[in-house]
Formats: sequence, structure tokens, C-alpha cells
Amino acid sequence: MPDDEIMAHRRMALLELMQKHIRQRDLMSLVEQLAALLLTGCANDTQLQVMFNYILRSGDESRFNEFMQEMAQRIPQHKEKLMTIAERLRLEGLQEGLQKGLQQGKQESALRIAQTMLEQGIDREMVLLVTGLTEQDLAVKKL
Repeated sequence: MPDDEIMAHRRMALLELMQKHIRQRDLMSLVEQLAALLLTGCANDTQLQVMFNYILRSGDESRFNEFMQEMAQRIPQHKEKLMTIAERLRLEGLQEGLQKGLQQGKQESALRIAQTMLEQGIDREMVLLVTGLTEQDLAVKKL
């Protein structure tokens, strides 16, 4: 479907356009069309958040900040809203990263404890029970 036809879909145009072009990875070429849709009031705050989340997760993340700044320049009346959404998405990403880091740290700690227990001659089944690790976890670390 041509972009011009999608642009005529008003409220759905924003999300349809994103779905059509997300695989090109670099979405800077869509800034003009997206800004035009936002200027006509075709998207609410929830749609904006969904769109930027989709871009961040599926598009070219390395240029996300540049993309957001370009959008804010083109539609200054939405700049504060766009930056608030971008900041919220960044915080969500930071929290997700911290959670993954904590999980990885716990796993590594459990593996060190398991290794020490096994070196001390403690039964393998007891090590699994105490640490909560699986045979696969120990096999990966070759314990």
C-alpha cells in the first residue's frame, strides 16, 4: 500500500506507517510523514508511546535519540511530550537492564558457591538443592 494512501487513514496512519517501514531499520526518512500526522492531531499520547516503544525495540536503536530530536524540532508544540515519552522509555530500559544484571550476578554467585561446595566434597545433589541451580547450569560451567 502506498504511503500516501496510509496517510489518509488518519488515526491508524501512524501505526500502519510504522509497521510498513520498521524493517528498514533507519526511520529517519519517515520523520516528515510522522511529523505531519502528529501536527494534524491524528495520534493520542498512548499511540505516541506505543509508536516510540516499537521504534526503540524494533527499529534502529542507535539513532533513536537523533530521531526523537528531529521529531521534536519539526513539531515544537509536542516537544515536551516527546521528550517525556523518550525519558520514560529510557528509564524502562534502564530498569530492565538492572534486573538482567542482578539475575546474572545471582547466577554467577550461585555457580561460585556450587564450585566451592563441590571442591569441598559435598554431594552434587545437595549442591543443586542448596544453590537452586540445575544440572544444565553446572554443565555449562563444567562443574
